[in-house]
Amino acid sequence: QVQLRESGGGLVQAGGSLRLSCVAFGTIFSIHALGWYRQAPGKQRELVAGITNGGRTNYADSVKGRFTISRDNAKNTVYLQMNSLKPEDTAVYYCNLNSYMTHLDYWGQGTQVTVSS
Repeated sequence: QVQLRESGGGLVQAGGSLRLSCVAFGTIFSIHALGWYRQAPGKQRELVAGITNGGRTNYADSVKGRFTISRDNAKNTVYLQMNSLKPEDTAVYYCNLNSYMTHLDYWGQGTQVTVSS
């Protein structure tokens, strides 16, 4: 059973930084694609950043140049470094694992990020 556990959210002022972490359990971590999504109140969940099992990354236009996704396969962990945060980045952030074998999606419980102006 794949489980994802996020941490690192919180309240920060505009212009500040946060780093989100997501640890995966119950799977061979290195073979899967991973991503961070977010959902703001009244909006649909959207992809923020993704990283393939080979380390290739992609980003939403709204976060390019400010956010960096990375993975540490030895620690079964994916990170999202968020710099120059804006109030519009306020959302619940979710870790996603897309299974290499089944292409099923697994989700963490979410972590709240609030950016004050």
